Amino acid sequence: MSAHQHSGHGHGHRHGQGHGRGGHGGEGHGHGHDHGHLDWAEMAPLLTRQAETQSPLYAEAAGWLASLVPTPVRRVLDVGSGPGVVTALLAEAFPEAEVVAVDATPELLALARERAEARGLGDRVTTLRAELPGDFGALGTADLVWASNSLHHIGDQRAALASFAELLNPGGLIALAEGGLPQRHLPWNAGVGRPGLEARIDAANAEWFGEMRASLPDSKEEIDDWAALLTGAGLTPGGARSFLCDIPAPLPDSVREQVVTHYERLREGLAERLADDDRAAVERLLDPADPLSFHRRPDAYLLTARTVHTGRKA
Repeated sequence: MSAHQHSGHGHGHRHGQGHGRGGHGGEGHGHGHDHGHLDWAEMAPLLTRQAETQSPLYAEAAGWLASLVPTPVRRVLDVGSGPGVVTALLAEAFPEAEVVAVDATPELLALARERAEARGLGDRVTTLRAELPGDFGALGTADLVWASNSLHHIGDQRAALASFAELLNPGGLIALAEGGLPQRHLPWNAGVGRPGLEARIDAANAEWFGEMRASLPDSKEEIDDWAALLTGAGLTPGGARSFLCDIPAPLPDSVREQVVTHYERLREGLAERLADDDRAAVERLLDPADPLSFHRRPDAYLLTARTVHTGRKA
C-alpha cells in the first residue's frame, strides 16, 4: 500500500487527494492502471500540488483532531504519507509529538523528509518505509494514527483496522480520511461536449475504483460504514467531520496548472471508459488553443470536500 493525500476516488488520486496523496472524495483516481502498476514516484509532483492546494482543509482537520485528544500526543503515524504535506501539518498541530511519515515509496519519503527540514520540523519528523498490511508490526505504537486514502488500498479493510487499533496507545485516536465529495471544476454545461461531463467521469472512476479494490490481495467487499468498522475493531467512534476546499473562479495559475495535470491523468487513465464524445471534450479542455480549455476559461474553479472518521481506544 502506498497512499496519497489526495482526495477521493474520483481522483487523480495519489494516484487524490495523496493518495495525498491529495485523494477519494475528490481527486479522481484518474489512472486506469492495475493497482500494482500505480507509479507513485511519477505522481509525486501532482500529489504534492494537490495536497498543498488543500492544505487549509488538512490544517483545519488536524486542529480538530488536536481538540479531540485530551492527553499529550507524543507519537503520530501518517500512514500513506505520500510527499509529506500533511505530515508537516500534523507536526505543526501536535508540537510535542514525533510524527512518522509511513509510505511504501522511497521517493515520496525523501520528499517528506525534505519538506519537514525546510519547515524546521526535521527534529520531530521521521520516515518509515513500510508496505501494508505486511509491515504493521514495524510501525510501533502511537497516540494518533492518520490514514488518508490509504485504507482503501488494503484488500481486507476490516483486518487492517484491527491492526491499526492494536497500534494505538490507551486513549489514542485513529483518523480515517475516506470519502467526501469528488472534485468539481466546471459548470454543468461547460460548452464543451454534452453537459454533465464531470458526473460521467465520476461514474467511470467509480467503475475503475471497484475493479482496483477487487484486484487487491485478500480483497473483501465491505460496506463503507466507517463507524461500524471502527466499532468492529474495538474502538469507540468519535464522530466524523467534512472539510471543504473551495477555490472559486478565476483560479490562481498554480491551481489552474494542477487542474490541467489532473485532467491529463484522467485522459491517460480513464480514456477507455469514456464515450467518444466525452474523450473529445477532455481533449478540448486540455488544448491550450481552445478558448474553452482549462488553460483559458475564466469560470474554472476547484471545489471538493474530505471526510474524516475517528475512533478512540479505551
